[in-house]
Amino acid sequence: MDLVERLHQVELGNLAKIISLCDELSIDYFLIGGSLLGAIRHQGFIPWDDDMDIGMTRADYEAFAKYAPAKLRGDHYFLQTAYSDDNYGFSYMKLLDRFTYIEEKANVNNARKGVFIDIFPFDRIPDDPGRRRSQITRFKLLDSRIIVKAGYRLIDSPLRHHRAEPDPGKLEDLNQLKHQRENTMRLYEHDHFNFYKNLASQYSYDREILSGTEISNLTKVPFEYLQVNVPTAYDSILTRMYGDYMTLPAENQQTEKHISRLIMDNQVFY
Repeated sequence: MDLVERLHQVELGNLAKIISLCDELSIDYFLIGGSLLGAIRHQGFIPWDDDMDIGMTRADYEAFAKYAPAKLRGDHYFLQTAYSDDNYGFSYMKLLDRFTYIEEKANVNNARKGVFIDIFPFDRIPDDPGRRRSQITRFKLLDSRIIVKAGYRLIDSPLRHHRAEPDPGKLEDLNQLKHQRENTMRLYEHDHFNFYKNLASQYSYDREILSGTEISNLTKVPFEYLQVNVPTAYDSILTRMYGDYMTLPAENQQTEKHISRLIMDNQVFY
């Protein structure tokens, strides 16, 4: 069994835990990005994909962030957010398996590590292109400052392992930036616009926008041995994101993107 196959085994456990929590808390989730593509094209993981992505509306995302940690107490999972882990710099949360440890390519930092699933909030965005540009520009500026201030690097350095405890003043500044970023994401939360966006998306701006109908109408499809929620309009969404999404990419593009090393069961996998 290779590295990606072992990752998939653990990620399925993470996914089953998220589904169980969402059912218990009456929260909706849905697969997005490559995970949605895998569910439709492969009825499970894209064979070479090494991460999983889930979306939630902002309201469901906040409810999950508020209530899931208490239900995870004593379990081997950790809900990593910008506020539960001071060294974590991203604007979305991760469910980590604490029995594992990973190293990621070109992403060196002091945040907690473990096989994870990314959980992204989908925030309401305005109709006006100018207001959209203003919001995403401010989000990206704050996001970049936070990533740098939190100590994220492309390559490791021996000095990183001898860092002193974070200065309380600097930590307070970092938390203020995190709150400013979140406020920017939630700027139109109480307006009546009909479009929602994953502002932290790796894709170009227009490719991961969902309409109110797309984000609220969900159906279940097989994903390995699980049944998972996906938007009923998955064909339209995947076509916007990938074009002819049922055609496999060239063989030289069929490679894992993120994980370089996995430690589990007292073994190291590359």
